Amino acid sequence: MNGAQSLLATLYANGVEVCFGNPGTSEMHFVAALDSQPGMRGVLGLFEGVVTGAADGYARVTGKPAVTLLHLGPGLGNGLANLHNARRAHVPLINVVGDHATYHSRYDAPLESDIASISRAVSGWHRRTARPDDVAGDALDALRAAYGPPGQVATLVLPADASWGTVTPPAAQLPTATIPMAAAPTADRIQAAARVLRTKKTALFLGFDALRVHPLGLAHRVGTATGARVMSETFPTIQDRGAGVFTPDRQIYLSEFAISQLSQLEAIVLVGAKTPIGFFGYPDIPSELLPPGCEVVILTEPGMDSTAALEALVEEFAAPVVAVTSPERPVAPTGELTPLAMAQAVAALLPEDAIVVDEGNTSGLHLYGQLSGAAPHQLLTLTGGAIGYGLPAALGAALGGGGRRVVAIESDGSMMYTPQALWSMARENLDVTILALSNRSYAILNLELSRVGATSEGDASRQMLDLDNPTLDLCSIARGMGVPAVKVTTADELVAELAKSFATSGPTFIEAMLPKGLG
Repeated sequence: MNGAQSLLATLYANGVEVCFGNPGTSEMHFVAALDSQPGMRGVLGLFEGVVTGAADGYARVTGKPAVTLLHLGPGLGNGLANLHNARRAHVPLINVVGDHATYHSRYDAPLESDIASISRAVSGWHRRTARPDDVAGDALDALRAAYGPPGQVATLVLPADASWGTVTPPAAQLPTATIPMAAAPTADRIQAAARVLRTKKTALFLGFDALRVHPLGLAHRVGTATGARVMSETFPTIQDRGAGVFTPDRQIYLSEFAISQLSQLEAIVLVGAKTPIGFFGYPDIPSELLPPGCEVVILTEPGMDSTAALEALVEEFAAPVVAVTSPERPVAPTGELTPLAMAQAVAALLPEDAIVVDEGNTSGLHLYGQLSGAAPHQLLTLTGGAIGYGLPAALGAALGGGGRRVVAIESDGSMMYTPQALWSMARENLDVTILALSNRSYAILNLELSRVGATSEGDASRQMLDLDNPTLDLCSIARGMGVPAVKVTTADELVAELAKSFATSGPTFIEAMLPKGLG
């Protein structure tokens, strides 16, 4: 057994079953070791940002890590944006970064780089393994670190000679890990939350693990019993939604509107969430969104057991079970294809237990509200704000979703960051419906241009935000990656193509031609 075989065997023995990779020369023994570990599914990504985003999507759906295989510092750097999203989402993820053989590093070869500095920007745990005999133990430590709690990115640098070197003795290289459990909140935290719920205008503010079916129902009971508002962060890691599932009020993205939304609060109880702040800083708009004097009570932080905390509050207030009233399922739209009609079409036809990955940005403005009445589903969002997440996350979610239909809502500008994910979807024959929203503009940036107080009156600035010169042909890009594609221009056509896609195995691509700009 060599070091690479030891690494894969250890990870697989501890429940890691998928490797997303974009390998190079230093990782060839890892690639070869996949043949000796048939239970480990190797998935090739044509760009490292696809690899890391897919690992994030997989972890959000399964709750356990995939492993990524990346080529030295530049490969890790190429995957950095989606590792940032994974870090913000608190998901477990293990990077294996191949490096030069230890004796070769001193020659400063062209691909030599400071991997540690790149890694630490997004990793909660980092280690460079030294010898073949250390690989299994280091892999186990990486696994424990990835689980946290909360989950985090763990990066293991694997020099080529540690990968190809012989392990002694082989029988000792399959240790198993005990995954740490999330801590329950202390009695002091529960009593602090109960106090403000009794005495002040309070919101329960939910994030991370508090946005699953059971804790959502518990929060609904507490809110009903105490009169508290129940709210959620804007961009959740994963949220259970749809008919029969309680939907909290979502914090508004735009700071000035969020300030108004929160203005009457006297206290806020954080359940797996951070204190509401603006996504960006703007002239003359506060970064802190809560009103002055609003008391902040931290019931649970990410990585703590939010369900146990909410169960304690239910018991504290003897909060009865409350029926969930869901909006009517939207009717399939007809006529003009607008952002609202797009959202209605998706909500009207969405299969039960689907996974929706939303990177629709401005054109997806109506999606969250319309999906409240759709069939029960799970929603993944752009938690870290680094675009180019949607298609890779849909790839990973499909591989971890146990055959459930994945619907990726993708804006045209964001799609162009990681279109290579389409090729991997086609190769793996995954049931993914990609709905690409074509408004031929970086519409969100046109909005932000005015919000930050910048003036734009000339062609030079417009050229930086316009995607219509030349016009992107998204269908041709998808077909070039091996995914069947169709363009729709009316709501009726979109409804027909969504229905066809949901009834067809394998990936399909639908380009929805929306009004240019904000639509």
